Amino acid sequence: MLYTSPFLAVQTSFWPFLLSLLLFSLTSNIVIWFRFKISIYYVISSLFFVVFLSFIWWKDFSRERIIGYHTHKLEFRLRISMLLFILSEVCFFFSFFWAFYDASIAPTIDIGIMWPPKGILPLSTYSVPLLNTVILLSRGITVTWAHHALINNFFIKSIIGLILTVALGAYFIVIQYVEYNEASFAIADGVYGSTFFMATGFHGLHVSLGAIFLLYVRMLVYQGKLLYNHHFRFEAAAWYWHFVDVVWLFLFLSVYWWGGL
Repeated sequence: MLYTSPFLAVQTSFWPFLLSLLLFSLTSNIVIWFRFKISIYYVISSLFFVVFLSFIWWKDFSRERIIGYHTHKLEFRLRISMLLFILSEVCFFFSFFWAFYDASIAPTIDIGIMWPPKGILPLSTYSVPLLNTVILLSRGITVTWAHHALINNFFIKSIIGLILTVALGAYFIVIQYVEYNEASFAIADGVYGSTFFMATGFHGLHVSLGAIFLLYVRMLVYQGKLLYNHHFRFEAAAWYWHFVDVVWLFLFLSVYWWGGL
């Protein structure tokens, strides 16, 4: 029978439950790794299974589209869902910014009533952070170029744009790793170190997840599964990528520029 309803009757799936367990395992292993210095491989293995299960769940989502369940009305609701997810991520990073500004605007006696705290040597704003900002703006341009190329049916250009975007994201992570090694403070060095590494570290994690998302989209473009008028998955990946870019701009202005004054 032809599927005519604009809505999708959600069927029983164990993926959300299993993914929630894996995410709990991942966060628990990260906390234990910080506190008790267990092997980093526990964290890496948890992250691998989270990505693997997310990929399987996304395959089911793709299968629904091929069957014909994803009508334009349903895709409109999927866009709303993606925007709400990004809003939840905004709230997540807002907590880090709140902690940072609360500590920097009104430093307590515990940190010497000064910001940065005594003994903390902030990173130079106009060295590695500025370079990462240039990389960030460049990858925002390349993913937009790839999107417009897909809309105009230039699939090869779209694939090239996605590859360049992922490469710039990987380069961003490498530069951030070098920056961490050169920092004169650690995550355990008071409120400055904890807010710095938590905010920039989670941003780096989001860059990694966004790059994986874009690699999957590149595969779909290569297989011809995304069309100029039916490519929500590309749009979702691009929105997420631009959100990560905007977060970095706030990090650059707050953590690096304001934090180094």
